[in-house]
Amino acid sequence: MAKSEIKSRTKSIPKATWKFPFQKQNFYIIGVGLIIIIIGYLLMATGITEEPALPNGKWNNIFAVSIAPILLVLGYCVIIPYGIFKSFPPKEQ
Repeated sequence: MAKSEIKSRTKSIPKATWKFPFQKQNFYIIGVGLIIIIIGYLLMATGITEEPALPNGKWNNIFAVSIAPILLVLGYCVIIPYGIFKSFPPKEQ
């Protein structure tokens, strides 16, 4: 084989490029989701007291019973997956 044939073969192979799929906005959305999850766990921890429930079967802390689980589900099942799957258009340079 001649040198010109070898050079022409190597030049025809395209170089593979890979771009990281996340952008700055994705990390902001995931960060907001993590903050909401932390707030949910902190609110849930407010229900840990000497008497978390009243004698008639009702809880005396509405934050630990209803709002904290809503925040946790919102953070884990909505905001973080949205931050992972959301695709932003690439910036023109």
